Amino acid sequence: MRHGKAYDLADHKALALQGAAVRVRLERDPSVYRVPVEAAEIHGVADFLSAAECARFRDMVDAVAQPSSTFDQARHSTYRTSYSGDVVRDDPLVQMIERRIDDLLGIDQSFGETIQGQRYTAGQEFRAHHDWFVTTAPYWPDQQRRGGQRSWTAMIYLNDVEAGGATEFPQLDMSVPPQQGTLLCWNNAKADGSPNDRTLHAALPVELGVKYVITKWYRARTWG
Repeated sequence: MRHGKAYDLADHKALALQGAAVRVRLERDPSVYRVPVEAAEIHGVADFLSAAECARFRDMVDAVAQPSSTFDQARHSTYRTSYSGDVVRDDPLVQMIERRIDDLLGIDQSFGETIQGQRYTAGQEFRAHHDWFVTTAPYWPDQQRRGGQRSWTAMIYLNDVEAGGATEFPQLDMSVPPQQGTLLCWNNAKADGSPNDRTLHAALPVELGVKYVITKWYRARTWG
């Protein structure tokens, strides 16, 4: 118990330091838009990927997509109904885009998980959830060893969607519709490094068409 608590506190300190550094970097970048909410740090960058890059990534997602899972295996079959999979990390395009995201946030590449692609068809969704980990959950000891708590999330929409599929933050009363090439990123922690409950978010059901996104998560410590 003490061992787990020590790691938890260490992650909080690391997340606070990382969050402060990223905050300064994003504030100085004129291409970054800060979403005007007080309870969480959420930013957007339009046209982060070109149309051609988005098309390449859609093909990559189709190549690896399998029924999505969650860390809570008891509920994933109805809680997250999309298809997803990690893209091939040594692909030159993937390496280039990972470097671009790393550079945007100023986070060392060793802290980043492999980019995951997700595909949602009509009716598919990912119900409200947090990207940070619950440290009392059965999966935590393994994730603790693999880099600890998640810090920032960077998600890129790979296409426009005919209807539905918005990213909703219910506790912030905001919703972001899919816009091809747009990057949305947020800090999963508060300024002190503790998990931010207000980052609860959901991928609302697609009503018409197909939605493609890629997501990259960062950790408090070296991942893997």
